[in-house]
Amino acid sequence: MIKLPTVRTGLDRLVSGDAGAHLKDAATGLIMHPASVTADLVPSVDALLAAGFHVRSLFGPQHGARGEKQDNMIESEHYADPRTGLPVHSLYSDVRKPTPDMMAGLDVLFYDLQDVGVRVYTFSWTLALAMEACAEARVKMVVLDRPNPVGGVVREGPVLRSGFESFVGLHPEPLRHGFTMGELARWLNTARGIGCDLEVVTMDGWRRDMFWEDTGLPYVLPSPNLPTPDSCVVYPGMVLVEGTLLSEGRGTTKPFELIGAPWLDPYALVEAIAPEDVAGARLRPCWFEPTFQKHKETLCGGVQIHVTDREAFRSVRAAVALFRACREVAPDDFDWRPPPYEYEERLMPIDILWGGPGLREGVDAGRSVADILQGVDEECATFGREVEGALLY
Repeated sequence: MIKLPTVRTGLDRLVSGDAGAHLKDAATGLIMHPASVTADLVPSVDALLAAGFHVRSLFGPQHGARGEKQDNMIESEHYADPRTGLPVHSLYSDVRKPTPDMMAGLDVLFYDLQDVGVRVYTFSWTLALAMEACAEARVKMVVLDRPNPVGGVVREGPVLRSGFESFVGLHPEPLRHGFTMGELARWLNTARGIGCDLEVVTMDGWRRDMFWEDTGLPYVLPSPNLPTPDSCVVYPGMVLVEGTLLSEGRGTTKPFELIGAPWLDPYALVEAIAPEDVAGARLRPCWFEPTFQKHKETLCGGVQIHVTDREAFRSVRAAVALFRACREVAPDDFDWRPPPYEYEERLMPIDILWGGPGLREGVDAGRSVADILQGVDEECATFGREVEGALLY
């Protein structure tokens, strides 16, 4: 017997006729990517056209509307979609915000991207900039809501500091933010003052304590280097590895689960990390050889992160402990990645990822994990209270 999904996404509700009938006659644009699918894996553009919606153009985020770009920070072109013939506007190219020409003739812009619940994942900021474009063009913004794969209960990491805004963080929220994209849109629209004509097509059946497997929905990788739900669980902290000269496992089959460098001793690294800093996970000393990106075709020593208890695991704390251990066991080799990074030419990549200089300065000064994270839990708790009015579930 086929088990039906526990959760129905905004897209599924829309194309089934349970929501959005008033949008049927509108000239529509669609922000989509490969994970923009129905519960039976029909791409959102196909599903919308079959349901009678008048889709006039597509918009692609980082990695492209069809996921054609494997690596990160590789721009996509503007082109004609090979299946539908619709124009595809790239929002990870010479522009990241829809231009007036792209918005011309549209009544509605649908946003249907599967996010992963982390501030530095650029789909959040594609949403924010699209909302700004809608406000300026007087186009209605409709977010088709989807699950947060790592749940909506736990928040981790500091709130973004003023002066460290970039395309991996345009508004002040924690690293692991706890929003669905519909909730994020509501917060941006009111608390952050975007003020567009916003509608959220909500999900049925989603609860804040759900991880991806609890939804019953098929998992389609939202970007090429998050191939499984396990990848998403470690990503909130391990994405910080992008701000170092460590490999984050790109070019392997376990990106963000494999972390290492040619100059690391895997066993010394594991011994230097306190078990309480990686509660809910086991670290396996290992070697791996990336096929592309950092340390391409070079043997790297490091760890694989095996999460054993998702509710207990705190990936941000684990990342801080990992960096401290790297500095301890390889003080002459561990270093931070220099700019440019994600269209930021001046600020250190680790600083815009963390949301300020605190992590870099703390590790370089030899501070403890507890000292580096001092006050972060309180920031997250305060943020949670402030955004309660934007939550939908």
